[in-house]
Amino acid sequence: MPTATMTSKGQITIPKDVRKALGLKPGVRIDFYQIEDGGYALRPKTGSIMDMSGCLAHLGPPITVEEMNQAILDRAFELDEATKSHAAGGDSEGQAA
Repeated sequence: MPTATMTSKGQITIPKDVRKALGLKPGVRIDFYQIEDGGYALRPKTGSIMDMSGCLAHLGPPITVEEMNQAILDRAFELDEATKSHAAGGDSEGQAA
């Protein structure tokens, strides 16, 4: 079983085989979790959602915020028109007796 010694500053060096098994690299943050028996387990901290930036390719030309806002308004108008009752225009279907 790998072991490490803590310095007077509270630092330890994680043994090489443990670093390799956990995929630890310099600068990686580590979370400590208390387990049922009062001990602790450690695991590399997962990244933030911002680490995902750029992982999906955009297949079209760049779109401005104004173009996005207009597309949202256009679609909302389409959906609103699709849900309106057309009974007022002389169509007798759906009218109350």
